[in-house]
Amino acid sequence: MADSDLELEGSSRPNTPVGVRPTSSLMRMDPFVGNVSKYCPLTKKLERPTEKGQLIFDASFECGNLGRVDRINEFEYDLFIRPDTCNPRYRVWFNFTVQNVASQQRVIFNIVNFSKTRSLYRDGMTPLVMSTSRPKWQRIPSKQVFYYRSPEHNKNYVLSFVFAFDNEKDTYHFAYCYPYTYTRLQDYLGRLEALGRPFLIRETLGYSVQQRQLDLLTITAPANMISTKPQRMVFITSRVHPGESPSSFVCQGVIDFLMSDHVEAEVLREHIVFKIVPMLNPDGVFLGNYRSSLMGFDLNRHWHNPSPWAHPSLTATKQLLLEYDQDPNSHLDFYIDIHAHTTLTNGFMYGNVYEDPQRCEHHSIFPRLLSQRADDYSWANTSFNQDAAKAGTGRRFLGNCLSPRTNCYTLEVSVHSYTSQSKASQELYTEDGYFKLGKTLVKTFIDYYKLGDKVKDK
Repeated sequence: MADSDLELEGSSRPNTPVGVRPTSSLMRMDPFVGNVSKYCPLTKKLERPTEKGQLIFDASFECGNLGRVDRINEFEYDLFIRPDTCNPRYRVWFNFTVQNVASQQRVIFNIVNFSKTRSLYRDGMTPLVMSTSRPKWQRIPSKQVFYYRSPEHNKNYVLSFVFAFDNEKDTYHFAYCYPYTYTRLQDYLGRLEALGRPFLIRETLGYSVQQRQLDLLTITAPANMISTKPQRMVFITSRVHPGESPSSFVCQGVIDFLMSDHVEAEVLREHIVFKIVPMLNPDGVFLGNYRSSLMGFDLNRHWHNPSPWAHPSLTATKQLLLEYDQDPNSHLDFYIDIHAHTTLTNGFMYGNVYEDPQRCEHHSIFPRLLSQRADDYSWANTSFNQDAAKAGTGRRFLGNCLSPRTNCYTLEVSVHSYTSQSKASQELYTEDGYFKLGKTLVKTFIDYYKLGDKVKDK
């Protein structure tokens, strides 16, 4: 996204006494449409700070999001999330850097304009931070983080966290959840392709509005690619909502395992054709949106009637799924759309409700099997429904229009934590934890298709 002068000018308040919040920021949001770019709220536009401790904020990078900064005093800053492009309703994802810090400088950051009041911040979730010298994400300690209704912000919910900068040479990076960018995906897929494995085909299914690539992976044994016999097929999509970055880690976990030399992976490739679209909304991901595409659409409400010009990724994916559904050589058994959840913990699934009791019973088998394999799975959060508000989602629409043999699910994973079935304790999700859920998801097909004996025979 191009940087905007609007939010930079709106962020400096020369006529407001230091330590007093601008009245306008309490009652309304000044218009801003872009991210701050190397912005120091102490200085005038285009002027560089002269002293350490005059913080410089930046979100003008891929997946970045920070729309405005108000300096309240030398210790406190109000931060405003930039709304999704073309859709001011969604303000949740943030991802920004701070530099020019002073050693041992202590600050309070208040994120003041969340669009959702329900949040895992109420239950102990905290923002992520890393720095130049410590490039591994870690969560800010919960004793330094507060989520509350603020009388100074028109009783809106505010996330405040206290932070001490300890290395003045470092750039510090703060984020809502582990970022997973479009570029990271392209680099990852490029490395896989370079391996030259005969059981992987990478294709371009289409392009986004901004002409970013919509990738389609086929992973199966080479014999299945040329066979004229009917092939069982599992179709997986991910990252239709840009701010739900854990879904990309889960999807990569799926791909990593299927690409491995593990015996179970080999058996799965021999018996199943896996089709994977790892990023349904590349524009929204690149731009740092939370839920929307470039044009402000929640793509997971438009499966019933996608527009080729406004929702090209949905149009291409839906058309391909319908073709497989009609192809006598393709037994499309599963459609699974991977998401991340911002108000619930653990991994869990959403399924559909059908009038046929046998179909309902059969539809519950895979989530049950996954709950037996995955230590972080919650059967209590698993739900089968036909909520009218979800009629345009992939799970609901495809569950009604594809063949009755096709099981359509949403796989959800928390942006924060899970209660371990084995330890009976709360554990924080890490990138590796999300990878593990993806691996467990695909291994569950061994149980579903009763391929255990094939694995033993190997």
